[in-house]
Amino acid sequence: PASSPHISNSGVGQISKTGGQSNQPFASAKNHNLAVKNHFTWILPALAGAFLIEVWYAVIIFGQQPAVILPAPHRILMAMFEERDLLFPAACRTGLSAVVGFIAAVGGGVLLAVILASSRVLKRSIYPWILVMQMIPVIVLIPVFVIWFGEGMPSITAITFMISFFPVTANTTLGLVSTDKELLELFRMWNATRMQEILHLRIPYALPQFLTGMKIAGTLAPIGAITGDALAGAVSTYPGLGFLVQTYRAQLYTEAIFAVALVGCILGFMFVGAVNLLSWYLLRYWHESYLPEQHQIPARRP
Repeated sequence: PASSPHISNSGVGQISKTGGQSNQPFASAKNHNLAVKNHFTWILPALAGAFLIEVWYAVIIFGQQPAVILPAPHRILMAMFEERDLLFPAACRTGLSAVVGFIAAVGGGVLLAVILASSRVLKRSIYPWILVMQMIPVIVLIPVFVIWFGEGMPSITAITFMISFFPVTANTTLGLVSTDKELLELFRMWNATRMQEILHLRIPYALPQFLTGMKIAGTLAPIGAITGDALAGAVSTYPGLGFLVQTYRAQLYTEAIFAVALVGCILGFMFVGAVNLLSWYLLRYWHESYLPEQHQIPARRP
């Protein structure tokens, strides 16, 4: 009889090793492409920033703009260093108001979004009035807040809350009502309660939209706090960045005004950075925006 083919273990191991070696160039190419993308993530903004600074200097030099109109970037940094004894405490006070207003806006926005998403009647009844409140100019509400809460941190916190509240509410509501219908049917098929549906399905499904709303609110919170401090801050007990803007404007100290704006940008970056860190912590294992490309689920074809 014909002898049956025999493959030795060494042959199998040799084949597997050869196959693994053949895949190594593709893996190294993917890693190289990923490294290039990560480098471009930082290099491109840096190059764009350098180009804008060069344009800034060109406008000053060739346009012969005086420092009181458009100060040079290095003069702004010098003013920031010279005024550090005033800027740092003012930034801490303004940042505290922004944090308190931001936390209140996130908590209140999520609570209201859950209420709106739980009932179509409530959503159709209340949501239009939230839009109306958002359309009221903040500068009109500032005197009202001063009358209600007095000057200082309470009014500044209320202004920050009003500015930051709507993005959280709108995005979270959108995420809660956009839950996959098939998953909702699955929960109802297993007789899940309304609270279980909200806690274990709707809220996790709405996390990306909620975090987007937080990111928008984080950029608006320092702006609201500085605006409130300029128009509703107590000068004697609670001078913040807004008060410094008013002071430097009276002195025509333009470099220091730009320095205050730079400090406000730093506060905004701190808020957005904190929200990005929270997004990474909550979404890194399952959301496509944080998964490597080879692990992403391809889009469905109709």
